[in-house]
Amino acid sequence: MAEFGAYIRGICTRLEKILIEDRNKAHGDAEENFQLIADYWGYYLDKPLKKEDICIMMALLKIARTQAGQHNLDDYIDACGYSAIAGEIAEKRTEISATLGENNAKKDRNTNS
Repeated sequence: MAEFGAYIRGICTRLEKILIEDRNKAHGDAEENFQLIADYWGYYLDKPLKKEDICIMMALLKIARTQAGQHNLDDYIDACGYSAIAGEIAEKRTEISATLGENNAKKDRNTNS
């Protein structure tokens, strides 16, 4: 079982390098990049999309690729990476929403005083 754990750690280390170092060098800021894609795809689909929607769709693309052709570990790593970025963006959105909710509640209390 330790061998399996070491394998998982190796994949996670590889993913961390891709997400933190390589991705930004190749594609620029992740959030800005996914927002731009969301804008373009949303325009094309005539439907508003969020940055995390794009990440999820890209993860699904990578998952679909695991079902065709030869085994490619990068498909699995990339799907995890897209999911991680989606989670980060959604978490930031939740934090911002909570902060805005607190600020609006404070405004309401001050207005009603």
